Amino acid sequence: MRCTQYFCLILIITIFLSSCAKSPLGRNQLKLYSSSQLAGMGEQAFAGIKTEQKVSTQQVSNQYVECIADAITQHVPKSVFAGEWELVVFDSPQINAFALPGGKIGVYTGLIELSENQHQLAAVIGHEVGHVIAEHGNERMSSSALIGVGMEVTNQLLQTNGIASSNLIMAGLGLGVQVGVQLPFGRTHESEADLIGLDLMAKAGFDPQQSVNLWQNMEKASEGNRQPELLSTHPLPATRIKNLSKNMPNALSNYRAASNKPSCKI
Repeated sequence: MRCTQYFCLILIITIFLSSCAKSPLGRNQLKLYSSSQLAGMGEQAFAGIKTEQKVSTQQVSNQYVECIADAITQHVPKSVFAGEWELVVFDSPQINAFALPGGKIGVYTGLIELSENQHQLAAVIGHEVGHVIAEHGNERMSSSALIGVGMEVTNQLLQTNGIASSNLIMAGLGLGVQVGVQLPFGRTHESEADLIGLDLMAKAGFDPQQSVNLWQNMEKASEGNRQPELLSTHPLPATRIKNLSKNMPNALSNYRAASNKPSCKI
C-alpha cells in the first residue's frame, strides 16, 4: 500500500529520532537494522559468492592471507563479531577484497599480486574489516530505505499540487540525490574505513607506512581508468594518501607498541 504524504513524513521523523548512532570516529549514523540481521545478510551473501566465483586452491597463498587476516581480526571488538572469521581467497585477477558482517572476508588473487608485502595486504584487509566495524553496510541500506520514502513523499506532493513535468523533476531529483548524498556518503565511508584499517593494521603489528605505498601502487594500476572524484564513490588515491599521512603519527605509535610483529610469507 502506498503511504500517504503525512504518514511518510511522520515515519521519516520517527526513524531519525529512534535510529541515530555514532560511528567509531564519532560521525552521526542512521542504522535501521540489527546486528543479527546484518550478520545473516553477510552469511547469505558470502555463501552465494562462494558458489559463483572460483575459490583458490593454492595452499601457500591461502596460508599467507590467513596469517595476515588472523592478526588483523584479533583486534576487532568482540561486540562487532565474537566468533571465528571465515576467510576465502578467490582465484581472480580482480584487485579487490571485501569483508561482510558475520565474520566473512574475501580476498582476490589479483590483490595479492599487486601487494608488495604483508603490510600492504594488511592495509586492504584492515580497511575492509573497518567497513564492518563501522557498520557501513547497515548505514547504506538504511539511507537507501529512507531516500526511497522521501522520494515517494516528494512525488505525491508534486502530483497532488498538479505541478507540470513532475516525472522529469523526480528524475532530476534522483540524480541530485545520487551526486549530492549517496556518492559523498560512499566517499565518507571509504575515508573512515581507511583510518579504522590504519589503526587495525598498526595494532596488529603491520607497518602502517606501507598503506601509503599501497595506494601509490593502486594509483599506477588505475591510470587512465578513473572518473572525477566528485562522481565517484571512492576518494582518489592522492586524497587517501593525504588522509593516511595525516593520521600516521598515531598509527606509528600503535605499531611500535604492538606486542606481536607477524611474519607472514608467501
